[in-house]
Amino acid sequence: MCCVYGRRSRSAPCGNNIVPRNTRALKLLYHNKLLRCALESSEDKLEQCVEHIMKEKKVKVQSNPLFKESLHTSLLQITGYKRLYASVEDTRKEVFSSNNQEHEAMLLKLWELLMPSVKLESRVTKQWGDIGFQGDDPKTDFRGMGMLGLINLLFFSQNYTDAARMVLSHANHPKLGYSYAIVGINLTEMAYSLLKSGALKAHFYNTVPGTPQLRHFLQFYCYLAFEFDKFWIAEEPESIMLFNQYREKFHDMVQTQLKDPDVSLTL
Repeated sequence: MCCVYGRRSRSAPCGNNIVPRNTRALKLLYHNKLLRCALESSEDKLEQCVEHIMKEKKVKVQSNPLFKESLHTSLLQITGYKRLYASVEDTRKEVFSSNNQEHEAMLLKLWELLMPSVKLESRVTKQWGDIGFQGDDPKTDFRGMGMLGLINLLFFSQNYTDAARMVLSHANHPKLGYSYAIVGINLTEMAYSLLKSGALKAHFYNTVPGTPQLRHFLQFYCYLAFEFDKFWIAEEPESIMLFNQYREKFHDMVQTQLKDPDVSLTL
């Protein structure tokens, strides 16, 4: 088992087999035209692709009973990673709009979850600084990561409410505090970059027995948000001005753990 900072990551059952299995599948994909076509197939046609591959390779179910299921799962995970990145990228490119009622509702819900006993005086207010936004209107802070930043913050607050409130309380510490929302958007960029580079493949192969969905990416963000808070508090930086330095240190630690073929970074 491995840990990022004082917290152990959990390895999935049979984790020793999943990543090597997918690696072997990838090698086959690049040396077989039929297998390469499987990469471009839609999810509902993958099973048919597996049947064709078994026929071409003359694989008999009787002698290799697990081959079909194993190959099908590998293809779901490999092709699913590409689709997940496309989904995340589309979400990142979606611009937060004050004219979009759904966007506005999500933002207000974030406040309600994090500050249940404090009423928001108005939509544009300095109160947003209490949960770590820079200005009176949070929409300006979402420019870099688009709706992906807000969706991550909201998902953490909705699904791990107690943890999110605890992290916010740490972020408001008089000495060790940091801008909760801004750091959350920064960690969204970290998660996005790791996904884009392919660094999250082993993690998703070990934690998702099939096609990874957007929620699995959001869950990884929650792990980062929770673990970064622990890391920051334990490191006791002298100043928030040193944020980039500690951010890079945390990034390097996470990236090292992601190189472990058994990695599974979850809350």
